[in-house]
Amino acid sequence: MQSAEINNQKFPLQGVRGLDVCLSPALIPLYKVEDYIVVVIDIFRATSSICYGIQNGAEAIIPVSEVEECAAYREKSLDYLLAAERNGEVVGGFDFGNSPFSYTPEKVSGKTVVLTTTNGTHALHLSRSAKRVVIGSFLNLTALCNWLKMQNENILLVCAGWKNNFNLEDTLFAGAIIEQLKTSGYVLDDPAIAANDLFQVGKADVAKYLDKTSHGERMKKLGIEKDIAFCLQVDLTTAIPVLDGDRLVKLV
Repeated sequence: MQSAEINNQKFPLQGVRGLDVCLSPALIPLYKVEDYIVVVIDIFRATSSICYGIQNGAEAIIPVSEVEECAAYREKSLDYLLAAERNGEVVGGFDFGNSPFSYTPEKVSGKTVVLTTTNGTHALHLSRSAKRVVIGSFLNLTALCNWLKMQNENILLVCAGWKNNFNLEDTLFAGAIIEQLKTSGYVLDDPAIAANDLFQVGKADVAKYLDKTSHGERMKKLGIEKDIAFCLQVDLTTAIPVLDGDRLVKLV
């Protein structure tokens, strides 16, 4: 890497804990990811479904970037459940997509799910070099924040966005995390301040505020409004999925 590129990277300040927000996966190269615990956020719907699936007894969830990678697991074992979503819809020939209603105990308990999504798994793969990668959603908000407070590390909240673009729901959720952590001695970067400001605007009625999101509109057109409501439930779970090798498992 050229020195000019290094100088453009974002580094946490020496001697203090940084609480930073990456507003899009396209911006991840600007951060020295290996200096952080990364929280991957894809509220509608990947990280919500991952949290719910791990809470409901999934042995592991394997995130992969491409549909072809997901399909290849069929040849490895018939025991894998294959989940693939693109543009909000289940990819034909797969067991299910990333609706949280597919991650019930009856379907996933004791199973390993291989998952690829439009945005969430992309952001996750770009974050793999972090000190630790965990998954965040409204479903596990308080459990996640309580755990983060106990870590003496810099934290980077990575918003999956929509096809590398900024989105409201992931950024607002990043602001919800910051709301619980900002008095714990962290130094916030400008995107973190903006995310928390956004949360202040929407926190009185998060569902109403996020009703205008572009991804929410896509989901409504697909007739899956119930997924939106499900993903905005707070503290439905206590499980924190953590990346262990190539598998997301329950943090213990």
